[in-house]
Amino acid sequence: MEFRFQRRIRLAPGVRLNTTRLRPGLSLGPPGISLLIRRDGEGESLPVDLEITASGEIRYRHADGTRMTMAEAREVRRCAEGELREALGAHCEALNAQLDRLPRLHEQAPAPDATGYHPRSYPEPPPTPMAETRPAWWQSLWAPARLRHHRENAQREAQHAAAYRAWEWRKAEFDAREFQRQQREDEASWDDPDAMQQTLVERLEELAWPRETLIDFELVDDCRTIAVDIDLPGPEEMPDRRWSMPAKRIKLSPHRLTVTRQRQLYRDYLHGVAFRVLGAAFARLPRIELALVSGYRCLNDPAAEGGERRYLFSVKVTRAQWQGLAFDDLPGLDPGEALAGFALRREMTRGGELCAITPFEPDWRWR
Repeated sequence: MEFRFQRRIRLAPGVRLNTTRLRPGLSLGPPGISLLIRRDGEGESLPVDLEITASGEIRYRHADGTRMTMAEAREVRRCAEGELREALGAHCEALNAQLDRLPRLHEQAPAPDATGYHPRSYPEPPPTPMAETRPAWWQSLWAPARLRHHRENAQREAQHAAAYRAWEWRKAEFDAREFQRQQREDEASWDDPDAMQQTLVERLEELAWPRETLIDFELVDDCRTIAVDIDLPGPEEMPDRRWSMPAKRIKLSPHRLTVTRQRQLYRDYLHGVAFRVLGAAFARLPRIELALVSGYRCLNDPAAEGGERRYLFSVKVTRAQWQGLAFDDLPGLDPGEALAGFALRREMTRGGELCAITPFEPDWRWR
């Protein structure tokens, strides 16, 4: 099947843009941890990588990736039990927090009146001036030493001046980009399709995407309508367990979610993705009057271009309808119910599974 729309962006954690269609490989267990373990009576620290299996067991590896022997792993646990438990406990909380964020993606959607752009301040502080050192008494008495000390101070001053000039260039380039972005969002995003596209990409990048998200979109109807297709993960790609830390063992314990909870989490995630894309479109593109957002799964090789698509939902929203939502209480809003208040194509079985639907097509007769 050919792509319905021509423009494409790929968003992911640590966002990158790409024109290819790739999915990262899935590991069986949660991400691992890298630590520096202090040895008893020694000043050096031992780098240790903790690999966490799907069952929560810990495998100890050296920094180069080689597996530790059983004796080495026991020594690590003996020397650093407290550090290990603290690190694993924090990691467990982080994994559960990621799971808890999945059904709350809609809370990041901007209100429709949040237009315009406020330039950011350059985040890098200027280089710290190097204090001039005073010569020792003997350097003051010996001319060669006094001259060498003077040269060292002059060299440090020159290094600081060079570092400061480089910082000023970076700051000037950053400020120029911020000014251009402000001009683009305040003025060009009203009627320039390229500026509108860049604005949408930048705004979507700023959101925290917990999973890779591939988006196709097109501006039509004299840039008054935006049509968006979202490549969705399958239910098997979603987290299916919570984690806890046993009281007496250095490991994590997985607790599998019920099938009902997994399906609910999946639906909330899909609706949340659609909600935040709608929010970005209406808030950042003031010319847009109608948005069509559809979500699909690729049924064959996800790395193949033009694969067959199975659409799971399609929603049509006008700006007036979107402005009627309660954006002052997004945590209390159910994104699935909110989307059901618009023109929505979505079919579910009694068990809560989403069925295939026919998505909306851009239609200029709506006005």
